[in-house]
Order: sequence, then structure tokens, then C-alpha cells
Amino acid sequence: MLSRVNTVAFNGLEILNVELQVQISAGMPSFTIVGLPDKAVAESRERIRAAFTSLGLKLPAKQITVNLVPADVLKEGSHFDLPLALGLLAGMEVIGADKTAPYLVLGELGLDGCLVDVNGVLPAAVAAKKQGYGIICPENQGSEAVWAGVGNILAVRSLLQLINFFKGNGDIPFPVAKRREEGSVFPDMKDVKGQETAKRALEIAAAGAHNLIMSGPPGAGKSMLAARLPSILPPMTTEEAIETSMIHSVAGELKDGLISFERPFRDPHHSASTPALVGGGRKARPGEISLAHNGVLFLDELPEFSRSALEALRQPLENGCVTISRVNSHTVFPARFQLVAAMNPCRCGNLGIPGQECSRAPKCAAEYRARISGPLLDRIDIQIEVPAVAPTDLSDAACGESSAEIRKRVIAAREIQKKRFVAFGCPSLLTNAQLKGEFLEQAAALDNDAKALLLSYAERVRMSARAYHRTLRLARTIADLQNENKLLRIHIAEALSLRWKTPDYKI
Repeated sequence: MLSRVNTVAFNGLEILNVELQVQISAGMPSFTIVGLPDKAVAESRERIRAAFTSLGLKLPAKQITVNLVPADVLKEGSHFDLPLALGLLAGMEVIGADKTAPYLVLGELGLDGCLVDVNGVLPAAVAAKKQGYGIICPENQGSEAVWAGVGNILAVRSLLQLINFFKGNGDIPFPVAKRREEGSVFPDMKDVKGQETAKRALEIAAAGAHNLIMSGPPGAGKSMLAARLPSILPPMTTEEAIETSMIHSVAGELKDGLISFERPFRDPHHSASTPALVGGGRKARPGEISLAHNGVLFLDELPEFSRSALEALRQPLENGCVTISRVNSHTVFPARFQLVAAMNPCRCGNLGIPGQECSRAPKCAAEYRARISGPLLDRIDIQIEVPAVAPTDLSDAACGESSAEIRKRVIAAREIQKKRFVAFGCPSLLTNAQLKGEFLEQAAALDNDAKALLLSYAERVRMSARAYHRTLRLARTIADLQNENKLLRIHIAEALSLRWKTPDYKI
């Protein structure tokens, strides 16, 4: 007898439909799985055998052949346990062969027959919704399927519960969409003493989703400031939250089906390898830049990262995605993140402090900064110096502005941008950092004084075309924070002041 169950395989976020075929026929007792299964799929035989035993069932003493169609696509993961078990149950006539036809099925089996959470339920549910299928998944992950909009969901805790349901002996409640209770996830900006210039730069970066790098001595508060950036960013929309959660689901970082609407904040250690940062490995997993999609990627001690890892960021910063190429496949992950970096002015960090500089100053500073390539720096809109905090600021008992107050201004600026992009007929644009071509020209309405200042500066320092356009985007965000339609000289001047300059030029 031949039974069929619908399931999926993953290639990054791409869903590949897989038909699991089970044939039980006369012959020497055997259990064979074909169709390019990996080790986890091959081990399904033992998990299923133990789960059946716990239910009082026994595999028939016949020839069992399982085929994963298409047979030339590698099948990876333990989520094939449940579809394989249902295919066997249909072949053994424990359940009707047509019971699973309306569903995509995925789930891992424990030895006692209970279902274990698996990666990728949310993208699988999105695919099921598009194709008109329902979905069968572990109970804890039913919330993911609800967020995907699937109408027919069986979120079950055990194989026995599913068998009873198909036999008409019980109901399975429809799951509820859950979201993570955020509370005070990120620290508050009011904790930062002094650093008014840096806080202003952080607000501008948040309002336009601009990339930012901070340079300053140890203890100046660079990491403290970066950790508070997510607290002033607007929450994600439902579409952004689902898009980000799909990546986290594939990576196995979406726990208990809880969707978060707070923007992700990733801060990998500087020893991270290139595959860890941009994605890759044997199974082409998403890297830190994809896990930071729609959020913030913070790279502390930027020059200490390997040169190859930093250079691999250049293309994703421009394109908003990363392609991981292998001999037999190409996997694409979204990677639209806001880069925030911090660095010391030199290796010892004491440049400019009398009596504490190393013997190689100031040459050591130039060598240290040279570890970051010019093309990468060109892609960072805001480049500021963060000096040491004055003792008078540290002793001040008064608190600064809270994150909630700054966040209101950021959200207001984002709303201005949103309305502008809709008026341009391009609602897919989200922030000023994404402005390009004709849309940038329309948005950058320069008056004569502002234009003269920008052209004078660009010619003097030989500004690249990319840096020129990024300065316009930055000035546009500054104007939006002031609810100003035209770009004035003061907006251009502040935008230029937020970029490292040649020492001999004054704005």
C-alpha cells in the first residue's frame, strides 16, 4: 500500500514542497529511507520505532520503503519525523490515507510519542497559507501558524492526540497568536551622563535608520550608547515582525512561538568568523546580519574583526540581502540592518591623553584606523568622535531625556518619511537611508545656500558620489526631525559635522 504526506524542505527562507511516500510491501523486514536524507532524517527510523512502542504499536514485519520526492534535493532536519510517522500509520491503516492530504506536516517525535519543537514552522506556515494548505505542527508552535494567517491548524502535543483526532475521538483547540511581552527590554537613554553630541547623533541615526560609527577612548560610553539605540527605535510593523521572525524561526531562535515586535539587537564578539557574521556553514544558516534584519547590528571594537568579515558586510549594506553561494545551491537571506560600530582611537586607546599615549602615537592611530577599509567607511553615514565624559557630568544627579521622549520624535520623523514615500508612489521605501536615484533628488529639496555649502565641501575633500548622496540622506533626516520641507544650510552643516573630516577644513 502506498500512502502520501505533504511536508517541506528548507533552502534558507525558501520553502521546497516535499511529498513523503511510504510503501509497505511483502518481503524481508526492512526500513529504508531514500531521497537524499541527511543523518537526522535517517535516524527518524529509531525515534518512530520507539514512539510506536510507547503507543502499543509495532511496525509491520514487511519491507518498508520511504521516498522523499523530489529525490535529488537534500532533505535535512528532524521535522520529517511526524510526516513519516503519519505515512506509516496510513500504510498500516491505523488512520485513513486521506486524512493528512489537506495539511503540510512537520514535527519531531520524542521516544514517548510527544512532539518536540522544530525550526522553520513560521516560513512553512506562510507557504501553507499561499498554497491553500492547513498545517500540522507541535503544540508550542501553533502561534507561529496563526501569525501566518493559516486557517486550518492542528497544533498537537503528541502523536496519540493526533491519532485520536483523526479517528474522531477528540478535538484539538485552535491555537492563539502570542507575542512576547517586551516590558523594558532595552536600557534607557536617561542613564547616559553627558555625551549630548553623541545622543543627538543617535537620535538622527534612529530617525533615518542611518549607519553609525563611534570612536573614542575606553570608558567614554560608546557601548552604553549603542545598547540604548533600540529603545528609541519605533516598534516593527506586523509585516516586519513576521519577516524578521521567519529568519529567527529557521535559525531556531524563535521560542514557544512568541513573535516579538521590538527590533532585534545583535552584538557578536569580534572573534566571530565570516560565516558566523554573514551566514553560511554546512547548512547555510543565517548569520548575525540576517538575525539583525529590521534591527541593529552592533560591532564593538570594529578594527578587531577580521578583514574578510568586515569586507563581507559591504554588499549587504547596499543591497539589504546576502547570497550564500555553494556548488549545488544559492541561498538568499534578507539582511536589511542598521550597522552601529564602536572603536578606540588606537590600539591602546589613550591617543591624545598626555602621559598615557604609547610610544608609537600618533602613527599607531592611523594604522589602527586603516584596518577599516575606505569603501566600508564610505557606507557609514554618521562617523563621530566620542570624548571621555567630564567628571562634572558624571557627578550631575540630574537625568537626561528618557528613551520614551526621544522615541516620540523618532516616530514622528518616520511618519513624515512614510507619507513622503507614499506621495512619491514608492510605499516600499521605509526610511531615508533607503533613498536612491530620482526619489533622493525629489526628497533633497536644497536651497541655494545649502547647495553651495555641500558642493564646496565635496570639491574640497574630494567626496565620493556615495558619500555625497549619504550626506543628502542624512540632511533630509535632520530636516524631518525639525518638520522642515526644504533642506537648509543648517541641515547640511550638521550632516557634514557628523562625518569625519579632513583636519584643515572648517564648515
